[in-house]
Amino acid sequence: QLQLVESGGGLVQPGGSLRLSCEASGFTFDSYAIGWFRQAPGKEREGVSCITGNNITGYVDSVKGRFTISRDNGKNTVYLQMNSLKSEDTAAYYCGKMRGYYCSHWALSYNYDYWGQGTQVTVSS
Repeated sequence: QLQLVESGGGLVQPGGSLRLSCEASGFTFDSYAIGWFRQAPGKEREGVSCITGNNITGYVDSVKGRFTISRDNGKNTVYLQMNSLKSEDTAAYYCGKMRGYYCSHWALSYNYDYWGQGTQVTVSS
């Protein structure tokens, strides 16, 4: 059974850091790109970052230089290291499995076929 399970969210002060994890099972992990999305209350789901099986990455402009995506194919896990967090980063964060190996049009949610349940990130003083 295919599963994606996010963890690592929480409450952090502005300027702080968090590392999210997305643990996958039930498919050949290194054959698929994995992406991170976020959704704030009242807003549409937004693509944050993507990583291919061979570690080619993409980021939305608002997180470039602050967030880093990585993967450990031996652990079937993708990470999102989030530094210099801002209040506008507050959202539920979801990881998703893309339909293919590359991060083609990764910011479009219909290019994903499985999602995790999400983990909440709240940036507040």
